[in-house]
Amino acid sequence: MFTNHETYSDHPIVQEVIREILDGLDEHPDAIRRRYDVERDKRIRKDGLSQYRAVADLFPDIAADPYAERFERPPLVDEVEVVIVGGGFAGLSAAARLRDAGCTSIRIIDEAGDFGGTWYWNRYPGAMCDVESYIYLPLLEEVGYVPKHKYAYAPEIREHARKIGEHYRLYDDACLQTGVTDVAWDDDAGRWTIRTNRDDVITSRFVVIASGPLSKPKAPAIPGMETFSGKMFHTSRWDYEYTGGNESGNLSGLADKRVGIVGTGATGIQVVPHLGECAKELYVFQRTPNAVGVRAQADTDPDWAASLTPGWQKRRMDHFMAIIMGKDVGVDEIQDGWTDAYQQLTGLAAKRLSERIGRRLTAQEKEYLIEAMDLKKMSEIRRRVDETVTDRETAEALKPWYRFFCKRPGFHDEYLPTFNRPNARLVDTHGQGVTRIEGSKVFSGGEGFELDCLILATGFEVGTAYTTRNGYDVVGRHGHQLSEKWKDGFKTFHGLHSHNMPNAFFMGRIQTGTAVNYVHTMTEQAAHIAYVYSSVKERGWRAAQATVGAEADWVAEIASSTKFNEAYYASCTPGYYNNEGDVKNKNGFFSAGSTYGGGPLAFFDLLEAWRAEGSLPGLEEV
Repeated sequence: MFTNHETYSDHPIVQEVIREILDGLDEHPDAIRRRYDVERDKRIRKDGLSQYRAVADLFPDIAADPYAERFERPPLVDEVEVVIVGGGFAGLSAAARLRDAGCTSIRIIDEAGDFGGTWYWNRYPGAMCDVESYIYLPLLEEVGYVPKHKYAYAPEIREHARKIGEHYRLYDDACLQTGVTDVAWDDDAGRWTIRTNRDDVITSRFVVIASGPLSKPKAPAIPGMETFSGKMFHTSRWDYEYTGGNESGNLSGLADKRVGIVGTGATGIQVVPHLGECAKELYVFQRTPNAVGVRAQADTDPDWAASLTPGWQKRRMDHFMAIIMGKDVGVDEIQDGWTDAYQQLTGLAAKRLSERIGRRLTAQEKEYLIEAMDLKKMSEIRRRVDETVTDRETAEALKPWYRFFCKRPGFHDEYLPTFNRPNARLVDTHGQGVTRIEGSKVFSGGEGFELDCLILATGFEVGTAYTTRNGYDVVGRHGHQLSEKWKDGFKTFHGLHSHNMPNAFFMGRIQTGTAVNYVHTMTEQAAHIAYVYSSVKERGWRAAQATVGAEADWVAEIASSTKFNEAYYASCTPGYYNNEGDVKNKNGFFSAGSTYGGGPLAFFDLLEAWRAEGSLPGLEEV
C-alpha cells in the first residue's frame, strides 16, 4: 500500500507531509504492515472467548472477597422506590442524580463490601486510573474534592466512592455483600421484584442496572491449572497476607519467592514494577505486548486547584472528549498520552493539513495520512522500548506490532525499566500464552518454570453474554427475557431503555456514546435517568417503557451511524476490542451496532435535546 505514496495524492504538500512521516518510521511501512499480519495470525485461536473462564467457576476460594469480613443479617422483605444493581461509579452517579431529583428511597445492591465497583476490587500494588483523575472521578464538585494526583491511586479512588455514598446518604438502605439472583417485572403490581443470594425479596418501582463491564474476573483456561501447587490469586483479589506490603508496594513476603504473572494489559504494567522490585525471581508471561506510552504522573498543583470555578469538571470532561473526537480545541488543557495520540490519529490531523493546502483532503488522502500517522505513533512506542530496555532480545519481544487502536494503550514509566533488573525475565510466549501447568511448573511451549506464586492479571469479562457476566437475567413484561431479546444483537432506545422492560434503565456502553473516559458517559446517563424518573412521576404514569417504533428506529440509527470498521479490527491482533478476533460478533465490545457512531458529544447533545422537547418521545405508559 505504501510503496508509492505519490499515487494517493497529486498535491506536492500532501506528498511532502506523507514522505516526512514515512521517513521517520523504524521500518519500511510495507514491512510493518506485513509484520502486523504475521503477529495477528499467530495469535488467532479457534476457541475465541472460550479460552477464558470465570475465576469463580474455576476457583471459588480465589473469587471470594479478601477485603471485608462477611457479616450476617436477616433477609429483607420490603419495598423501595429505586433499586440500583451495582455500587460502582455508574450506580453512585445514578443514585446521586436521583437524590437531587428528590428520590428518598434508594437501595444499592452490590456483592462487594463497600462502594467503588471495580475500584473496590482492584487493590493490587500500583493500581491507578489511566484517565486523568480530574475528569475520571465523578461528582468532584458536588462533594467538594480535588484529587491529589493527575492520575489517582486506588485508595484515593475508593475513598472518593465512599465520600459520594456518605454525601448522598446512600449507605442508609444499601445491601452490600449481596448478589442479585433474579430481576423480574410483576405485571399486576407494576413493580420489579429483586431477589438476592441472601434470600431478600425487594420490590421497587424503578430498577437501574449498573453492573458495569468490569465486574467479573476472568482467567485463562490453562490445562492443568487446578493442579498448581503454589499460591495463586487474581489481581482483583490480591493476597497481602502472602505478599506482604500494601497498595504502595513493599511486598516483603516475596523476597524469597519465584513469582510468575500472566497478563500484560493495564493491570499487568502497573503490578510488574512492584513485583520486580521485591520478588526473588519474576517471570512475566506475555501473550501480546502492550503499547506503553509515557505516564508522567504529577501532584496536583494547589494554585491550579484554588483557581477552579464552578462547572470546571464538566468543562474539563467536555474538553477532553472533544479532543478524543478529533475536534480542534486550541490549547490542549489535558496534555497527556491520550490527547497527544488522538490529536495525531483522528480527523484533526487531516483538518490541519486541509487548512494548509486550502482544500479538503480526498477520502484517499485522509485515510493514507491517518494510517501513516498511526505507523509513526507505533514506531515511537517501539523506539521507547529500545531506548529503555538494555537486552536486545527482551526489547524486541516487548515491541507491539499492531495499529494503535487495536488494543487499549497503556501508560507507565516504570514498567519497561523493570526488565533491566537481573531478577526479572520476560517470557515471550509468541502469542500462545501459557500452554499448561503441572504442579509447581508453568509451561510456555516446551519450557517449564518452577514457581512459588502465580498471579493472574487477566482482567474482567467484557465479551461474554449478559446473563453470564452478571449472573442473573432481567425478565420483563409477559415473561420476556432480556437475554433472549439480545441474543442476536442489542435492542434499546438510547441505550437506556428496552421495550417490555418498564421503568428499567440499563447503564453502560451498549448503543450509547462513549470513548476512553467511560465515567463521563455514566454521568450523562445518570442525569438522563433522573429526568425520566421525575417525568414519569410528574405525569402520574404507572410505568414507562420504550415503544416498539422508537426502539426499532434507534437500532436502525445505531446501525447506520456506527463507525465500527470491521476491516480495521479484523486486521488487529486478538483482544477484547475485536472479541478475540471474532469481529462479526453482534454483541461484541466494539461490534457494529453496539455504540453510537456520532460519538459521545453528539450523543450527549441528543439526550439533552430530547429532554428539552419535554414530551418523552419514544416512551409510552404501561
